[in-house]
Amino acid sequence: MELFGLAPATWLPVVFAGLMGLAILMYVVLDGYDLGVGLLLGGARDEGERDAMIASIGPFWDANETWLVLATGLLLVAFPLAHGEILTALYLPVALMLVGLVARGVAFKFRTKMAPGSKLSWDRAFLGGSLLAALAQGWMLGSYILGFRGGWDAHLFAAVTALGLAAAYGFIGACWLLLKAEGELQRRAAVWARGALLFAGLGLVAVSVATPLVSERVFDKWFSLPNVVLLAPIPVVTGLLLAGLWVALARYPRPGDRWAWVPFAGAVAVFGLAFQGLAFSFYPYVVPGSLTIWDAAAAPESLGVILVGSVFVLPMILAYTAFSYWVFRGKLGELRYE
Repeated sequence: MELFGLAPATWLPVVFAGLMGLAILMYVVLDGYDLGVGLLLGGARDEGERDAMIASIGPFWDANETWLVLATGLLLVAFPLAHGEILTALYLPVALMLVGLVARGVAFKFRTKMAPGSKLSWDRAFLGGSLLAALAQGWMLGSYILGFRGGWDAHLFAAVTALGLAAAYGFIGACWLLLKAEGELQRRAAVWARGALLFAGLGLVAVSVATPLVSERVFDKWFSLPNVVLLAPIPVVTGLLLAGLWVALARYPRPGDRWAWVPFAGAVAVFGLAFQGLAFSFYPYVVPGSLTIWDAAAAPESLGVILVGSVFVLPMILAYTAFSYWVFRGKLGELRYE
């Protein structure tokens, strides 16, 4: 079926690239904050504070990972050639990420069976799993940006990206705690958010500067006319947001807990802008410098069938995600497992 005069083989891969991009962004934001809360467990003062931190993500963290499943599924069925090439190149970090996610799930469940005062080992496992998953995802991002190149410089770039993404997760996780917590934990969350913002901002700057320097194609996309003018708002707005968040966080929590949602909303906006910049840099490639979305796409007939399924599945995921956040809105309560 043609769309605006375009053949299905032309417009269907673009639609699926957009759907996959949406799923990745939703995962990075939603699972990003609960990974960040897991990373911050090491800064908790006692078991009660760790209970409160886990209670803030308890109703959401498992469902947040649905977006990772959706993104991976779309990559497999819509871009099978890219799926094979990407997972072959990233086999080890993908395996480590899955180990981290499994460790988080096991730790979350097993700590519920422990008597008060004896949950520390499983809390450490939850922290370790969160750290392993965050670093593995950052390493995958750095490797992807460089087109899966080898060499010590590529590994160094991937390592810096891994640390930067972990810091970004810590930042958005602290902003989530600032939104959900009260009292001393909320005050500590503001301090954590400011510290993580510094490292996340440095990582973002490093990746943003290095990416066009290592890719002539990306450099030409960003610094040719008129793109350099049209795209200028992305780094400018991102810089202003980071600066504004740095100043604002020094004044949190505010009297009466006013505007506690602003830092989290600002963090989501920063993630969105960063993702927009990356998406523009690599479009139309699904494997940088190797496979475009049209080269890697499945047959138009297959994509058409999958699109029909996506029309039903995606709204359902969005609906139950929104419903769960509505039901569990407001400040966190006491951690209970009944």
